[in-house]
Amino acid sequence: MAKITKLSIRGQPSIRQKVYTAIRNDILNGRIVPGEHMVETRLANQIKTSRTPVREALHMMEREGLLESIPRVGYRVKALEWDEVEEICEIRTVNETLATRWAIQRMTPRQLKDLEKNLRLSEDEVREGNPRAFVELDAEFHEILARASGSKRLLELCQMLRRHMLRYRIESIFSEENVLRAIRGHKRIMDCIKRKDIQNVGEAIRAHLEQSKKDIRRYAFGIDGKTAQHLE
Repeated sequence: MAKITKLSIRGQPSIRQKVYTAIRNDILNGRIVPGEHMVETRLANQIKTSRTPVREALHMMEREGLLESIPRVGYRVKALEWDEVEEICEIRTVNETLATRWAIQRMTPRQLKDLEKNLRLSEDEVREGNPRAFVELDAEFHEILARASGSKRLLELCQMLRRHMLRYRIESIFSEENVLRAIRGHKRIMDCIKRKDIQNVGEAIRAHLEQSKKDIRRYAFGIDGKTAQHLE
């Protein structure tokens, strides 16, 4: 009989993981802008750690596609690219449609209540003049759906793509008009879930993400109206 090795995880997240999470979140949330140079020494001094965990964290983000390596200089935050937006939206549509169809079949009453609560809170925040709160509420809405699918792998894929899209979408989310449109998109998805409408939920998700794409095009790329037709 083969010997079974017992594995265990001890302690808190490593310094590398903490550095990676902090820098990555700043990039995805727009606090570190496209084109900005990521210098190991400077970052290590700011974070008050050695250069090794910073170097490892930057290398991980290069593999993710957030950074690009510059010989003899270090790393630079990759520029925003419209082709990437279209690709992310198309893949998200496929993944989240599958996740929501599975969620319709497997969702617990508690998860359904959590979605309803999320929609109420989203509308309340807008009424109170705080559209920026939708950044977290939007993430929570899609997170609940992905978790309700019952697939850990699908959850991971949905989370990764949504985080990448946030980098493009962050400015458009701060507009009250755009947030209200996004909430209407969530409501349409929610209506399909309540009706257990597996057939039409995919179209609701596609319409929701297409609207997000239009908002990104306008706010992240400064393209609107007739000019946008050249990107279609």
